Amino acid sequence: MDVKAPATIPYFLQEQIRELIVNGTIRPGQPLREQELEQRFGTSRSPIREALRLLELSGLVTHIQRKGFRVTLYTETQIRHLYMLRAELEAYCIRQVAEMPDVGPLVAELGTLHEAIVAAMGRQDARGFISASRDFYLAAARYTGNAPLTSMLSKLYEQIEPLGYMLARQSLEANTIPSYTEGIIQALGSRDFDRAAGLTRKYVVEVLPEILGAYREASLDAA
Repeated sequence: MDVKAPATIPYFLQEQIRELIVNGTIRPGQPLREQELEQRFGTSRSPIREALRLLELSGLVTHIQRKGFRVTLYTETQIRHLYMLRAELEAYCIRQVAEMPDVGPLVAELGTLHEAIVAAMGRQDARGFISASRDFYLAAARYTGNAPLTSMLSKLYEQIEPLGYMLARQSLEANTIPSYTEGIIQALGSRDFDRAAGLTRKYVVEVLPEILGAYREASLDAA
């Protein structure tokens, strides 16, 4: 169903277009034609263009001179770089937690988020799964009060969200993340920070080939 945009709110349009990219309605590499978006949202070209510029800043959209905007089409090398950066930042978050005298509140919060991940998988709720997984890994950065790290991770998660969603839609029930989140919680509870950091990295390394496969398939469909 087409959505009527509130007047002069490009941030609203940004979120609406972003949702179309994340859920696969608009595929990797697909053009974002301003006229079509004007008709979809019932607004003028200026806020549409501003919304596309905002999405370009997040990395989800690319502007090609004389060709206009399109959904960013990543190479496999770029995807590997994004996910290995994620692995290192998440492991660094865990090492930062080692400096905290009391990890009890964090462990409790992670336990709640682990349950949310498992519940979303049981419901086959891909968006709920992605959201709970993101919050699980952001929790450590927030707990240490490291604002730059939290901001950097948040932006990275925003950029790779469509990639994770593609995989979640294909095989959510087969995802192994609960065994990792449970292991991370246990390791933090016993203050074994090296093991917790290792598990964060290991999960990313394990899931990366599946992410690449899901993205390759979506890119072929778009082509």
